[in-house]
Parts: sequence; structure tokens; C-alpha cells
Amino acid sequence: MKLHLLVASFLAASVAFAGAASAESILRIKPSGDVKALDPMLGSDSMARNYGYMVYDTLFALDADLKIQPQMVEKWATSSDGKIYTFTLRDGLKFSDGAPITAKDVISSLKRWSVNDSLGQQMMTNGATFVEVDNRTFTLSLSKPWGLVLDALGKAGAPVPFIMPARVADATPPTTPVTDYTGSGPFMFLAKEWVPGAKLAFVRNPNYTPRAEPASGLAGGKTAKMDRVEWVIIPDQQTALDALGKGEIDINEDLSADLIPLAKETKGVTVAKQDDIGVAQQIRLNTIKPPFNNVKIREALLYAVNGDDFLAAVISDPSLGKACKSFYTCSSPYHTEAGFPSPDLETAKKMVAESGYDGTPAVLLDATENANIHAFVTVADQLLQEIGIKTKVEAMDWATVTSRRASKEPVDAGGWSIFISGPGGLDFLEPVGHLGLRSNCEKAWFGWPCDADIEAMRASFADLTNLDERKALAEKIQLRALQTVPYIPIATQYQIRTYRNDLSGLLTPPAPVYWNVERK
Repeated sequence: MKLHLLVASFLAASVAFAGAASAESILRIKPSGDVKALDPMLGSDSMARNYGYMVYDTLFALDADLKIQPQMVEKWATSSDGKIYTFTLRDGLKFSDGAPITAKDVISSLKRWSVNDSLGQQMMTNGATFVEVDNRTFTLSLSKPWGLVLDALGKAGAPVPFIMPARVADATPPTTPVTDYTGSGPFMFLAKEWVPGAKLAFVRNPNYTPRAEPASGLAGGKTAKMDRVEWVIIPDQQTALDALGKGEIDINEDLSADLIPLAKETKGVTVAKQDDIGVAQQIRLNTIKPPFNNVKIREALLYAVNGDDFLAAVISDPSLGKACKSFYTCSSPYHTEAGFPSPDLETAKKMVAESGYDGTPAVLLDATENANIHAFVTVADQLLQEIGIKTKVEAMDWATVTSRRASKEPVDAGGWSIFISGPGGLDFLEPVGHLGLRSNCEKAWFGWPCDADIEAMRASFADLTNLDERKALAEKIQLRALQTVPYIPIATQYQIRTYRNDLSGLLTPPAPVYWNVERK
């Protein structure tokens, strides 16, 4: 209740301020969640990633056709043996404090990013060393050719290899959030205006130089056409839709499916897909603590989960989601259903009964302000009980889920067993960058699956250049993952965004971005 009052007061004050200072253009957005840590390099939090795209830029980026394009880089070259890359930055790049962006800043940023990222880890495993040549030029040397260098530097999923000042990257351990928010991107974060749980504010970065090309996906000219952007945290979806209809906010991200009919009837509002790849809805399992440290119980869940049943709890329009029996998203060139079992509840019950289950309750983290996640948790809770697993559902907000899931304590001491999440589909297209299949123990995503065979095959994937060979290896990785069960895929689901009709220039990359947006 207190938070709702705070949001309402903020909206009223913001609208009044806009009237008094009409010369300033302001874009108000209800993001899909709150931002817990203002550091996009810490891990896989999508909200931290979205914040990062406001404040930072990257060396390379994906365009609207998912092709890698230079962003901060002006030119690059590769040695004849494929082991040395030479990169030159665009002339005149500056941080938001006006300081020039140098090769030293880039090297420090990439070293910090590589600690927490799957592709970064593999790049370093291939002997990556960086050398500063001059202020705008640096080299990346590898011990052997590795075909994913540009893919890694242009990686769109969290954690993204954003560029920050060397003084910040060098002084802040990769497990600790930065406190200096100086950025390299099109907007500047206003730390003094941050109200945790209610508002984040950004203004146009006067020192940012966009590329000359038109904006395309996450690449091209990132021109901030609005003076100021405000993120208004509104946990209740109905409240957010009401605010959009009244013009108190301009954009409402991640509209729940049950409100789509109402949104379509709201005057002055457009309803559209937020992107075309969708998110990889999944049940993430804590594989190091009971009950899901028992692989037989994890395997039973593969038989128990029917993606169509989960989707039916949140959507009625089949164009908004699809259950793919695969660890790869539906749109992936490596998508395969090889080895994936068909749903069979009786088999799941039998497997649990034969697993040696000790009765430890499964603790499900329920982000109740997210209607989609809450509905999925409800379905999962019922399903677990049906196959003989005790459960305990703990209600919280998404920001708390992102903190709690880092805990490795037992479930009766603040730990967890399951959280349900929908990371961007880009992170589930191929094995190397795959967030969910990573099985490198302590360095894997939350749940910490551990399997040397999967890791060896993921490493080999990057050495292949033939598509058929890559598809064959991707299938082998899936077959092994069906034995180790790092997580349970549910479905690919498409996010819906609603916005005021007087806006133009909205882009539809896999992460929501708000450069190029203006009023008609």
C-alpha cells in the first residue's frame, strides 16, 4: 500500500512538473520489473541488462536481422592465423563525464565482464590476452583460433560486455556492484533521483556520439530523442494500464495476457509484441540442495511438465506462445526435440517414488507482482504435489527473487529449490552462450549444474564452422542434458508492450531500448 501511494504521488508530481517545464521532452515507462543492482555485469538479471543499455555502449551489437555490427568500433582486422584481432575505436568517443573513452577502458571492462559471462569465460579459456596499442587501438590474442570472438563482444544477453571507465572496472570486483555510474551510452543515470522500488531517471548524455547509420535492433545510431526518460515501478499490472490510459505513463512493458483485451479497448493505446524472439520460460532447479540434488527427481520433472498446460494458465491466443520440447528456443537453428520425453504424469510419479525422495519440501520463489510468473508457480506447485513432492511457496517481489536465488543455503535456512524465469530467447539459441545449459558448477547460472561432458561439448562447438556439424553436436548436448537435467524448459512466450499512440520510433530488439523514440 505504501509503495502504491509512493508511485501515485510520484506520477502526480511528475505530470505537474511536466506542465511547468513543457520545453523538456519526457518519456515515462513502466518497465517489466524493478532494478535491484545497478550493475549489468554482475549476472543474468534482465532488468540490470535493460538499465545497462540506457547507460552504456558496446563494441559490437546485433542489428534487427540479428547480425553482428560494429558499434563503438570503427574498424578491426584478424591475423592470417586467426589468433590475433586488432580493434580501433571510433574517434571522439567520450564517457558521460566528458572523459575520452580509451583502449585501456575497453580492456578493463572486458576483463571484468568475462568473469561472469559464459562466452567471456570461454574466450579467456582460449588464452585471451589484451594489449593496448594506443588510445584508440588494442589487440586481442588467442592461443588458438576461436570462431566466436565477435559474437562474444556483441553479445546481447545478460551480462552484456558494456564499456565503463577503467577506474571503475579496475576498482570494483566482478561480484560487487559499481557505485560510480559514469557511462558510455546515450543516456545518463541520475543517481540522486533514484527512489528504490519507485523510480529511476535518466537524461540525454550530451557527450555521446551516435553512429551515422539508422538505428537497427541494438545497433546503429543510438540517438536519444527525448531529453529525459523515467522508469516508474508499478507492481500492479491493472494500475499500470490505468496510468497508460490516462497518459500518466507512455509505455507499459510486459503486459500480462489477461489484460490484453482490456488494453486493446483503451483509447489512444497501441498493443504490440515487444520482440519477435520471445523469452525462454523455464523452471530453474537448485541442483546442489535437496530435493533437486537428486537427478532422478529432476528427471521425473521432465516427464511431469507439459508446456501447453503452463501456457494455458496465462494465454488463450496461441500466437503468444509455443511449447517447444527442447533446450533450444523455437526460433533457434539448433532447435531439436531429440530425446525429449512426452509428458507422462504416471511415469513421473513412479520415478519420484523410486528416487529415494526424503520428503524435503521444494521451496518455490513466487514473484507475485508478475502475473505470468505467479500463474506458472501455481501450476508448478500443483504439479509437484501430484507427483509426490512436498512444496512450500514463498511470496515475494521479483527483485527479492533475484537476491534470494543467489543463496546456497538449505531450503529450511533461507535457500530455495525453484524459481521460474523467462530470460531472453537470445541466450538460448546455441550451446556456447546458452544460459541454462551452462554446467560449469560454481560459474554456472543459479542452480549451479555441474557436468564435465556438457562443458567439453560446449567448448568444442565454438571450433566448428559447418552448420550440419554444429547441429549434430547441439543435439548431442541436448541428449546429455536430458540425463543431467540442469533445468526444465516450459515454452517460448512473447512479451507484449502497450504504448501511447503519439509515440514513434520504437524499436523491437530482444531487450527493450528507448533511444530513437519521439513524439509524433
